[in-house]
Amino acid sequence: MIGRLLPTLISVLAGAAVMTAACANPSSKSAGDASGAPVEVRVDSVPAADAETRYSGLTDEDFRIVAEELGVEIAAIKAVVQIEAGSQMKGFWAPGVPVINFDRAMFNRFRAKATDKSGAKGESVPKGLTGYAHQEWTQLINARKQNAQGANMGTFWGMFQIGGFNYKMCGCKTIDEFVRLCSYSELEQLELFAAFIRNSGMLADLKAKNWAGFARKYNGASYAKRGYHTKMANAYKKLRDAEKAKEAKTPKESEKHPEDVRSAIKRTSSVPHK
Repeated sequence: MIGRLLPTLISVLAGAAVMTAACANPSSKSAGDASGAPVEVRVDSVPAADAETRYSGLTDEDFRIVAEELGVEIAAIKAVVQIEAGSQMKGFWAPGVPVINFDRAMFNRFRAKATDKSGAKGESVPKGLTGYAHQEWTQLINARKQNAQGANMGTFWGMFQIGGFNYKMCGCKTIDEFVRLCSYSELEQLELFAAFIRNSGMLADLKAKNWAGFARKYNGASYAKRGYHTKMANAYKKLRDAEKAKEAKTPKESEKHPEDVRSAIKRTSSVPHK
């Protein structure tokens, strides 16, 4: 997709080398909901469980929220994320500073399509970045000074490396909203991805666990050669087996406190009948 693999990004781009659907098809029509209207992104406040990890990792609660929203198994959405975002699922380089890949060719393509072609003023590269992260954010900030919206549309964002030009497919009304949500939390990056799945017509395949169908739409014609469908299938099986093993070890409610259950039965049987 991006054509650059650096050590600091291997975990992010290994799966997202990738996002043919998210990166190379800006003219795609939205599948939307049953009425054909685009599905808007769900904006979540950060759950209490995410307070310490909003920039550093997706929690089980994050996956539960999005799986319930999509109507899919938790193991299914986890499998897709593992393969498409890389095993470490890295969405931020620093708090509030998403992983990005600035693409000058895309910037030149979309700068003319920006509704507001003005440049940003007073922006600077986020502090604390080094190496590749500093390089990419330097390019983005410099481009923003020329044409802020075009620069944001010409950049690939977050753990899923979704092109900014696809902000509408991610359920956002503006590119600025897309960037703001990408910068808010990893849960919100997952929500943008979920909206993209629905608006790109891939939800039915995910629900049916039709991995070949999903990978064909998401990763493009070379999905089989790269084995995305088998990787997702294997990841799903491993995750589902782990869930079943955990469920088997979890005692039933009646087994947790047998003495309490017996006491309750005794008390119930001793209640005098009128």
